Amino acid sequence: MELDYSEIGRRIAKRRKQLRLKQTEVEEKADIGYKYLSNIERGISIPSVEVVMRLALALETTPDEFLVGTALDTGERWREVAELLRDMDDKHLELAGSLLAWLRAQAL
Repeated sequence: MELDYSEIGRRIAKRRKQLRLKQTEVEEKADIGYKYLSNIERGISIPSVEVVMRLALALETTPDEFLVGTALDTGERWREVAELLRDMDDKHLELAGSLLAWLRAQAL
């Protein structure tokens, strides 16, 4: 599956506008750089997994809303997991992703 980063950017912008937030407000909440959100929303910059997670938290949704267009209704538990992932470096995020993929396979 190939990701359409322009579409992801449009979904992020749509959610931000639904909440009536300015880009600078979301950048501050998500702790990302000035004008970075503008570049993501226009499909110029490709956000990392960590940035997508931060934006999901800042915009009170799940990363699925941005990545596939549908927010999961999983209550507050996803936020707790996202908070755990927030400060991880790339090595630990990769390990966490592998663990989650393994757990998902076990549940099938």
